[in-house]
Amino acid sequence: MASSEVEILDDYLFKYKGYVFIRDEVQPEYIDSLENFEIRDSDVFLVTYPKSGTVWTQNIVTMLYESELPPAPPTSDTTFQRMPWLEYIQKDQDIINRPSPRLFASHLGHYLMPQGVKDKQIKVIYVSRNPKDVLVSYYHFAKIMAKLETPKDFDDMLDRFEEGRVICGSWFDHVCGWYNHRDDFNILFLTYEEMIKDLRAAVVKISQFLGKTLDAATIDHVVEKATFGNMKSDPRANYDFLPEDVMDKRQGAFLRKGTVGDWKNTFTVAQSERFDQIFREKMKGLPVQYSWDISEIKQA
Repeated sequence: MASSEVEILDDYLFKYKGYVFIRDEVQPEYIDSLENFEIRDSDVFLVTYPKSGTVWTQNIVTMLYESELPPAPPTSDTTFQRMPWLEYIQKDQDIINRPSPRLFASHLGHYLMPQGVKDKQIKVIYVSRNPKDVLVSYYHFAKIMAKLETPKDFDDMLDRFEEGRVICGSWFDHVCGWYNHRDDFNILFLTYEEMIKDLRAAVVKISQFLGKTLDAATIDHVVEKATFGNMKSDPRANYDFLPEDVMDKRQGAFLRKGTVGDWKNTFTVAQSERFDQIFREKMKGLPVQYSWDISEIKQA
């Protein structure tokens, strides 16, 4: 790794290979090593841009796999432990030698994933969310996370987001990159909004993609456990276990609202129009459709 490739953005973030990481949490050398990360045929990867339904989908995928196992006493293992992060490994985690099937979460761009993930047997689930709601969710997220700089105000957050000076860099590059390279992977695309609209249909789609043959009662159980209210109250299913030096719970909860259209409570008309123009320019030709208000989902 050439040190000149690392660009320090501020006290919290650095840019490497066109991607933005949290300082002190990720080492460039480790990111380099992921290119040759040993992949198994049974591996499953969930990929998202931050604040796009990652924890929600992590919970669904892990429950689908657990539903095939013999009944066992409940454990205290969190979603973080059941489906660890590829790029944010912990000292006590051995993600390489975990028993199959190994489930991984990641925010990485398509070009930073292990080469073996392009094997057509490896399953990748990619979930995206309308960027206005992502931005507002990230704005509140930055306030509670100690290792992220708190924006001066929402206008400052908007500038950072549009310029890609946030974790993972540009939302537009992330979504477009994965979609435009979809033929390189065995990939299922979902949107946060379609999961909100019909959670059961989304769970069935995920289950089928993973090759599961689960009965209706099992699917219903997963759907019930994956509702926002149940996840928020289940310490295994969210990240409220994070210590105080990582997350300031006085500023809010890790899982906040879990809805569509909350951006309207934060964006001004001028900010919305400015963002819409950028969205049209950068997403031109991309057929991914997003819902921007909860009423669109209820009426559909």
